[in-house]
Amino acid sequence: MANFTLDDVRQRTYKARDAWWTVVLVDPLASHLVKFTANRTRITPNQLTVGALVLGLGAGACFAAASWPWLLVGALLYHLSFTLDCMDGKIARLKGTGSVFGAWLDYIFDRVRVLACAVALMAGQYAATDNVAYVWTALGVVFLDMLRYMDALEIYKVRSQMRTTLIETRRQAEELEEAVRRASGAAPEAGEVGADLRSAEGALGADPEMEERVLGDTDRANHDLQAGFYKRFPWYLRIRNVLLRGRIRPHLISGIEFQMGVFIVAPVIAAAVPGAIIPVVCVSAAGMLAFELFIIYKFWLSSRDYSRSLASLNGKIEGYRAQLPAEEIGEAAGAAVVGSSG
Repeated sequence: MANFTLDDVRQRTYKARDAWWTVVLVDPLASHLVKFTANRTRITPNQLTVGALVLGLGAGACFAAASWPWLLVGALLYHLSFTLDCMDGKIARLKGTGSVFGAWLDYIFDRVRVLACAVALMAGQYAATDNVAYVWTALGVVFLDMLRYMDALEIYKVRSQMRTTLIETRRQAEELEEAVRRASGAAPEAGEVGADLRSAEGALGADPEMEERVLGDTDRANHDLQAGFYKRFPWYLRIRNVLLRGRIRPHLISGIEFQMGVFIVAPVIAAAVPGAIIPVVCVSAAGMLAFELFIIYKFWLSSRDYSRSLASLNGKIEGYRAQLPAEEIGEAAGAAVVGSSG
């Protein structure tokens, strides 16, 4: 058996930024469970994913009963289901046993759990009250959960593409700038495009400092994509940095908090205050939508910064090409491609 410590669990499995619900209410318990599971059992991440779904379906069965004791039991089971769902990724990172199939399974089972619990919770309330508003609330919960996942995945994909394009274009501009300096007889040195980055020196792996160079490129690209946002909201950085000290991401009401509002907070309050489910769900939905709109606005600003940065770099590239013979342009472009091939 392994001998992982709590420090191992925290250092290897905790995300640098996470939802506040996970940081405050899940990780303290999950870290101890992960340590025990990794050291004392042969349970795999995929088995934990299945277990999380089973507990989630159990929560749904409790919600369908609609009476206040079952609402409380359902809320508890949902929290335990989410804890197991967090554990599967932690075990995978701790033991290095993650897989593409495991990531797919986790994603699909998460969606099944939300769908089953939304239908069960609202169907139980509808059966008990004959209030058709619960049917529409179930549809709203499923729709919002789907929407925020689609939006997050698409924004992540497009931002990654923009960042990659900026990095590759900047490297090409640096190579052409260096070629201009060589052609003019100037000593090789960092120029205006790469003043804060290291020059590429061949293929990835040939330079022992290339990893730092890649990190520098990524940081610079991230800065370029967020410059407009930070200029408009300078106070955001201060708040973000305070939250990050506690590993809490600034997106305070994300899909996780929305789910917990619907499947934990709402049933608990409804156990004491009948009819509270719809108002609590509406408040949770409004909070998530407000933060999602903020993310979309930030993404829109990033797209504008991206267009400006790319146009500026392409302008520099054209300027450098105009100063070089054709053979020099080919050599510089080839070096840029090699330098970015990793």
